[in-house]
Amino acid sequence: MRKAAVIGSPIEHSLSPVLHNAAYAALGLDWEYTRLECAEADVPALVSSLGPEWAGLSCTMPTKRAALAFASSATARASAVGAANTLVRVDSGWHADCTDVDGVVGALREKGFSGGRHGVVLGAGGTATAALAGFAELGLSSVSLVVRDPSRAGEAVETAARVGIGAEVLELSSVDLAVLAGAADVLVSTVPAPATAPLASALARAPYVLDVIYHPWPTPVAAAVAQTGARLATGLDMLLHQAFGQVEQFTGKPAPRDVMREALDAELALRS
Repeated sequence: MRKAAVIGSPIEHSLSPVLHNAAYAALGLDWEYTRLECAEADVPALVSSLGPEWAGLSCTMPTKRAALAFASSATARASAVGAANTLVRVDSGWHADCTDVDGVVGALREKGFSGGRHGVVLGAGGTATAALAGFAELGLSSVSLVVRDPSRAGEAVETAARVGIGAEVLELSSVDLAVLAGAADVLVSTVPAPATAPLASALARAPYVLDVIYHPWPTPVAAAVAQTGARLATGLDMLLHQAFGQVEQFTGKPAPRDVMREALDAELALRS
């Protein structure tokens, strides 16, 4: 039996096993996908301990940077983002990729976004850097990074430079967010739901919004977008699209997208 897993901490509520196991069953593969609790410092030891039956790993927080550092090779986009959410077993060891970029691109395209010039990203953490790489793939040329503390936006600015996007860093307390969002082609919010409550109506001025947070639902941003008629992509959309790429890299077969989507919907219904 081939094996794969999602690693991270905490990991017990991850939806990845639902998506991957549904995909493997639909593909007729006798594979097992599980959850493995793993702290950032434990990534090298854990991955090194896995036998040849292991085909791949999905990496969630806080393991993404450590996964990239451990890998024997990496895609250009994983290097640009500075993190890997995917490790694939190869002859030379483990190959790193960042299908979070697929998650951003796929989620927005599914809602009708076909490209633009300028985007806004709220936050500057790991998900924000994946969003920047996604913006580059979607053809955007500039981005406004809105953060509480500009001194912590350095890595995001470096990622923007690596993917060829001009970035300006704006302090949240000094920006007119409604005007900024209204002038943008697309906006991505990467911050926790409680922090967006006083900002939601302003964020919803953008014509396309990706809110990467999906619990609890609806988020303040989702509720505000519903009132404006803008197009909303969610963290669940992003989760699905990043998983499609992982399944294809692990198995070498096209991801059964409809099956994976149906499995996610069923699991969410059970959890609710």
